[in-house]
Amino acid sequence: MAGSARGFRKRIQWCWRVEVPPPVPTGVVHHQLMLDGTYFNGWCVLIAYNGKYVVDWQWCDREKKIAWQVLLERIPAPAVAIIDGGTGLRAALKETWPESKVQRCYFHVFQNIRRELTFQPRLPAGKELAALTRVLMKVSTQDEAIAWLREYAAWEAKWDEFLKHRTKAKTGQERPSSVSRNSHWWYTHQRLRRARNVYRRLIQEHCLFTWLDTDLQPDTGEKIHRTTSPLEGGPNKAIKELLRLHRGLPEEHARTAVDWLLESLTEHPRQPWSLVKPEHLNPAQRTKNASMESDESQAPETYSNHFSWEDGNGIQTGWAGRNQP
Repeated sequence: MAGSARGFRKRIQWCWRVEVPPPVPTGVVHHQLMLDGTYFNGWCVLIAYNGKYVVDWQWCDREKKIAWQVLLERIPAPAVAIIDGGTGLRAALKETWPESKVQRCYFHVFQNIRRELTFQPRLPAGKELAALTRVLMKVSTQDEAIAWLREYAAWEAKWDEFLKHRTKAKTGQERPSSVSRNSHWWYTHQRLRRARNVYRRLIQEHCLFTWLDTDLQPDTGEKIHRTTSPLEGGPNKAIKELLRLHRGLPEEHARTAVDWLLESLTEHPRQPWSLVKPEHLNPAQRTKNASMESDESQAPETYSNHFSWEDGNGIQTGWAGRNQP
């Protein structure tokens, strides 16, 4: 393009004033929706994705219950929600979409277990649970799911007494960070217990093999996703790439750019020029008009065109009305 880069930025500066309005609710009931949030510059954007298009999004500071509720209330409840397991999202789903089935993302389950067991567990119980986790990633049928549940139940029964081992507090003994100073004992194998609790909760809440439920399979023949990878590798990756390529954007511009990106990923993106108004092109005129309207609305009554005694519009008395001698 002709001219300098600075000149080009100056010519298009008005474009940053064009804001993207919230997505228009369509009322379409999606069979499955992936829900996840991505962070940047102290902000978090929550995204609802149907596997092909962005359905809606919501800005917040972190993934908390109230922020998720604001997003979920604008979207009809789907048959299945695929989530990463955040506590705020789980609480919002129970209140806003109580009838929707939940599928926990296998990738996040794997990460949660690996965080507790590490890459190379030392204890036999940890090695066996890590092996069960690797098998879980390969489950593809209901028969394999039933077999996995049996293997996991056998693991719990085998190591139940082992996981009840306690460590008594002693003078000068180092305590785990999760143990209070007033505790006289704690469970010895806390990481193993936390990993076990992850699976216990998933099994109790029936959100580990939802994707294999034949009654929930869509009529289109498309399978229910078991991970949020399409969302992670789609809109979330596009946001990270956008901000990487345009490093140094002011916070306001970064949010505007992400809004435009997500708008372009919806099923029916709006034409940008349809959102442009005259005041976007000429902000000085908009400021001038706003200032004039503000002055007129705040001006005292004596400055209007109404009759006022204080303006001197009446019979005058005093020195000015005397006759000269």
